[in-house]
Amino acid sequence: MNVIELSEAAAAEADAPNRTPQRPPFSNLALPPATLENLQRLGYLRMTPVQAACLPLALSGRDLIAQAKTGSGKTAAFALVLLANLNQRRFALQALVLCPTRELAEQVTQEVRRLARAEDHIKVLTLCGGVPVRAQLASLEHGAHIVVGTPGRIIDHLERGTLKLDALNTLVLDEADRMLDMGFFDDIATVVKQCPAQRQTLLFSATYPVGIAKLAASFMREPSEVKLLETHATGQIRQLFIEVREEQRLHAVAQLLNHYRPLSTLAFCNTKQQCRDLAQVLRGSGFAALELHGDLEQRERDQVLVRFANRSASVLVATDIAARGLDIAQLEAVINVDMTPDPATHTHRIGRTGRVDEAGWAFSLVSLEEMGYVGQIEQALGFTTQWRSLGELHATQAEALRPPMATLQILGGRKEKIRPGDVLGALTKDMGFDGAQIGKINVNEFSTYVAVQREIAQQVLKRLNAGKVKGRSVKVRLLQE
Repeated sequence: MNVIELSEAAAAEADAPNRTPQRPPFSNLALPPATLENLQRLGYLRMTPVQAACLPLALSGRDLIAQAKTGSGKTAAFALVLLANLNQRRFALQALVLCPTRELAEQVTQEVRRLARAEDHIKVLTLCGGVPVRAQLASLEHGAHIVVGTPGRIIDHLERGTLKLDALNTLVLDEADRMLDMGFFDDIATVVKQCPAQRQTLLFSATYPVGIAKLAASFMREPSEVKLLETHATGQIRQLFIEVREEQRLHAVAQLLNHYRPLSTLAFCNTKQQCRDLAQVLRGSGFAALELHGDLEQRERDQVLVRFANRSASVLVATDIAARGLDIAQLEAVINVDMTPDPATHTHRIGRTGRVDEAGWAFSLVSLEEMGYVGQIEQALGFTTQWRSLGELHATQAEALRPPMATLQILGGRKEKIRPGDVLGALTKDMGFDGAQIGKINVNEFSTYVAVQREIAQQVLKRLNAGKVKGRSVKVRLLQE
């Protein structure tokens, strides 16, 4: 097996795209001029180390195993390959990307669509559980070039006969270690059996557990292997450990937030009940806190993720399973409310912050019973922990930390053919708001979510309910913490 190992210095460069001149440009690759122009428009000027190692191999047709964390540029590394393999004139499913969660699948879909802008009429579909099958069936009737989905729902469509893999030439397993953690080995095997034998397979994983080797041996052909030796760039993530007694744990989170005042924080709990309890404590302390765990319905999960990503909430309290695959831009801090005994899970948690060229905080609350976990993490990851006393943490400002934005929900989405530009135009051209006051606009199947500066939220709510979007009256509500 051909193995490429990236050094610590290369890993550091991976977190600073477009800043390190030594990294090779995308123009070194045998990509069409239109694709290179689109990459430049998107700000993809130079390859990250993972891309530089993976793309020449994968573009030559080799099967590939890549160990790379979220944020290292892995999505572009496989998306450019499956797009290069695509015959646009053949309207059949030619690429399948399997992901562990719906959230990651939707993020991958968005990135593939962005990278596919150089070509007209490339159809990318997301097929995941937690949403009605009926809409997916209607979309599949019209065909697709690329499908991104979760294993269970992909199997559902294969069994229904609504998804055909005869023309498939590229199979991608994204965050394969997470899919194994979630018990998807047999489901992945079921999907692979229905794929053509002559295909290219690309496997991406943040860690390299034993199951990955077993997975690769079962259906990959002499894969090349790329390993990122250093999981996180030195200095990008500043870790602090704080010793707490069990009864202090939840209120210690509020102390941390009031002392360091990060605008956006992801707090990890080991149980759903701990998530609920912490969110309640934080809201009682004046924080805009949301919770994300397995007891939420898919509609609730969607709203939570939209509001946290668009800066309408300061804190997202989540379990590991619920947070898998999350890629939140400008996440300033991660808090391990409960320690994990698994170094790989610890690495995955703190890797949500310190992305690209940004720095981030990773705080860990540790009881006496959890000290052994810290030792295991130190030994596995090769660093010395820095400790701070809970008594040193004091509120730096009197007022509670509030998020800069608020979210309005418009009842109507893609089904009504609403686009982000329609909403932005209504708010700026028709209603006179400044574009700088408007944040992210997310259009889902039946709803549209728009972030606005918190201080004008009520004013925007009133005008939207009295006005029109795309020539039609709409119903709008303000989503409260």
